[in-house]
Amino acid sequence: MAHSTSETERKYAPPAEGVSWLPELAGVGPVAELVDQGVQDLDAVYYDTEDLRLSRSRASLRRRTGGTDAGWHLKLPLPGDSREEIQAPLSSEEVPEELRDLAFSRTRGAPLRPVIRIRSARSLHHLLDAEGAVLAELSVDEVSAEALLDGGGRATWREMEVELAEDGDPALLDTVEEALREHGVERAESPSKVGRGLRETTSLLDGTTNPRAGVAPGSAGDHVLAYVDRLAAALTDLDPAVRRERPDSVHRMRTTARRLRGCLRSYRSVLDREATDALRQDLKWLANELGVERDHEVLRERLTTGVSELPGELVLGPVGARLQTWDAEQRTEARRRTLDTLASPRYLKLLENLRALTDAPPLRAKAAGDPGKVLGKALLKEYDRLAARMEPALDMTPGPQRDAAIHDARKAAKRLRYAAEAARPALGKPAARLGGRAKTVQQVSGAQHDSVVTCDLLRDLAVSAYSAGEPGFTWGLLYGQERASARSRERRLPEAWARVRGAARPEKLRG
Repeated sequence: MAHSTSETERKYAPPAEGVSWLPELAGVGPVAELVDQGVQDLDAVYYDTEDLRLSRSRASLRRRTGGTDAGWHLKLPLPGDSREEIQAPLSSEEVPEELRDLAFSRTRGAPLRPVIRIRSARSLHHLLDAEGAVLAELSVDEVSAEALLDGGGRATWREMEVELAEDGDPALLDTVEEALREHGVERAESPSKVGRGLRETTSLLDGTTNPRAGVAPGSAGDHVLAYVDRLAAALTDLDPAVRRERPDSVHRMRTTARRLRGCLRSYRSVLDREATDALRQDLKWLANELGVERDHEVLRERLTTGVSELPGELVLGPVGARLQTWDAEQRTEARRRTLDTLASPRYLKLLENLRALTDAPPLRAKAAGDPGKVLGKALLKEYDRLAARMEPALDMTPGPQRDAAIHDARKAAKRLRYAAEAARPALGKPAARLGGRAKTVQQVSGAQHDSVVTCDLLRDLAVSAYSAGEPGFTWGLLYGQERASARSRERRLPEAWARVRGAARPEKLRG
């Protein structure tokens, strides 16, 4: 069974000629003492696809012996100097299936094979505080790398690494780095051994590939592709979190898919729809499949919170037990559906097509155009689509038809919000203002929709309770609260919509 930790570290290059690798660090910030821990011999074989898909996405997979944490290690990027390390025991020469699955969004199903062997003689030191607690580890490594790909070579180098102890203060890295720089030790160009090793022993990571070659900097296409690239990377990063049921991961992945789909729709004047329509359909499918688990999460939270906030004398009958039974049944099915989705051929095709889109974007003539004009025009079109839905919805009599119309308008508000996000770097405050106000409309109408859906579920639970001879009072009370909440949100919509109208100013959005 794999387990996960996070590591925060920085690597450093050799110091100037004649300068010690280990300057005196006692007294630097909270560091009281530097204690020698001896030398460790580490031997790691790194696995990747033939075209190095893991390395190109800043991830790595290795089988390492020696040291205190021998085993299989899958490292995934986190913000800043941190990475998540998912460890599995050395139970097999083959890549553990769990790690293979967690790397799937990066490998896209391509076979994993040994690509480089890296051996290190590590001189390890602990940085201790005044009480003797370990603040960080400082190691000096003599590294030898041997490529295992055809035509690969060998390389050797020395490097220093400073890694925070678990729950350590990241500010310590800045303090130590300042002291190191004063002694001629500078940050290494490569943040990882495997990245440097592959660059020095093969020609596969020479950095000459530019997937956005031919796109004029600052053009409409440049802005749209920057947004697409960011979301494509986010979708890839979220995949392993969803597989491990990390909090809010399904919600974030679903939202990312919707953002991507909305961007491809809103900016069809920039990216050819003949090449993106099929991808949009696959993104819609992914969001819908993830929606089963996400919708259950929302409903479970609303119902458990609603019951917990009621005075005890108003909770009549086995309300908690019925909720637990409903939750267990629905959660299991929703989780299975999510995992089946991520294991499906359609999901693999989506990942491949998304990669193809970012590597060779299908640009139209307007991609080279002025971003103010091109993106501003697209924003106004999305505003018009929202207005065509919202105005009739607000004129309708409260009831199921109006609920459905508001939900439809909410989808249009999301598309406007996401289009504004992509345009914000080019259009500045006008796009930010419009996107922010569209977000408010989305949130108000979304809360209204959540109450409507919760009412439907509460009615079903009340019917089941009645059939079992249980009191229906509590279910009816919760139903009334949700219905009142829905109507309260509806009353807020006209004001929120008026603010969107005020922000949709053509003279600002078109530059």
